[in-house]
Amino acid sequence: MLKAYFEFEKHQTSTSKEVLAGVTTFLTMAYILVVQPKVLAVDFAGNETGMSPSAILLATCLSAGFASILMGVLARLPIALAPGMGTNYFFVGVVMGIGGMQLTGVAWQQALAIVFVSGILFLIISAVGARQLILNVMSPGLKSAIGVGIGLFIAMIGLKNAGVIHAAPSLVELNLKGLRSADAAVFWSGLFVTLVLMARKLPGSILIGLVVSGVVAASWGKISPTSIVGTPDADTTLLFQLDFSAVITFQGVSWILVFLFMDIFDTTGTLVGVSQQAGLIENGEVPRMNRAMLADSAGTIFGALVGTSTVTSYIESAAGVQQGGRTGLTAVVVGLLFLAAIFLSPLLVALSGYSPLTASALVVVGAMMFRSAAEIDWKDESESIPAFLVILGIPLFFSIGDGIALGLIASPIVKLASRKESDVSITGVVLAGLLIAYYVFVRAT
Repeated sequence: MLKAYFEFEKHQTSTSKEVLAGVTTFLTMAYILVVQPKVLAVDFAGNETGMSPSAILLATCLSAGFASILMGVLARLPIALAPGMGTNYFFVGVVMGIGGMQLTGVAWQQALAIVFVSGILFLIISAVGARQLILNVMSPGLKSAIGVGIGLFIAMIGLKNAGVIHAAPSLVELNLKGLRSADAAVFWSGLFVTLVLMARKLPGSILIGLVVSGVVAASWGKISPTSIVGTPDADTTLLFQLDFSAVITFQGVSWILVFLFMDIFDTTGTLVGVSQQAGLIENGEVPRMNRAMLADSAGTIFGALVGTSTVTSYIESAAGVQQGGRTGLTAVVVGLLFLAAIFLSPLLVALSGYSPLTASALVVVGAMMFRSAAEIDWKDESESIPAFLVILGIPLFFSIGDGIALGLIASPIVKLASRKESDVSITGVVLAGLLIAYYVFVRAT
């Protein structure tokens, strides 16, 4: 029954492959279990926000577990979900106005209500198929470019986490001083083992590389879990604490739109990019896209109810795909592991709290996703220029959504300039206009 529902024969997969892929994806995104409580509980100046770290951890596990399982069962795609990076900083720094990013803000209860409403709008858009229109205005070149851009993005994150590169006045530069550090040893050992095993086409190469990195990290004293299993802290102070008083204000509406746009484009990019990597694209479309949209939006709604920021599809799902994950069972496994993480918090905090440990997996997956560049028609400027802007924009802007938006704005302009009016849809022109207005009048204020 399990094999029939997830179409194992069609996707040439097995239960063991899907479980292995799920474990791999979970390990590459488990860092959110440590990062999310840090981001939401303490501001950039070190002041408490009023949200309990233990309650945030519980909300993170519950929302990621619920959303990932729903994605796996409903959409049957190997894509996991959890509270998103980027939107969590916007939640604290802008909406709550903490950390000096904004002079005025709202209480966390009001911020959660704003996220909740954005999720409801997302659900409505998904239910009526409006978001499919956004995906349909993307040319084949743009869809391929998204996967390439995301690959560069996560590879850049991996290199940054390993200390190989760091921020500099010239954008980024090679961190030569860090080459002899423990972080470098953890990263390069995992990367070397992973590449060797992949070259030999051995299964489980990424996961084995993560284990090697873990062993090296432990030998350097970088990870030292005090225990493996712990009793979960039943801190429910964030559950169902929504305050809708700020939703009807002009500022509240603008924040809702920002959350909505960020989630739409980040999720769209991840769904297209990961599905492209998995070879699941059928007739130019992501299979069961509407169901995937519903799962994603439902995750945000549920996440707000239990006390966390926007839940979104994770680009780290590509790690599981590279490991052989092709069906929703991969996402179900990830969801179950997030729920189990409530009881395994001591071990997971030690592992996921040390970012260089998973850096090698991110770099390898990023390299594999670059294959989609071959599918772009580089001789056709109307395809290649918008595609290039997406590939360039995602890692440089450090935002999947902003990079995709750049391509969507450029695409109809370049095609009209190339006198290819038949390739331009009214929806594409309207979307480009809305995006320009969004960046000029919402994001730029």
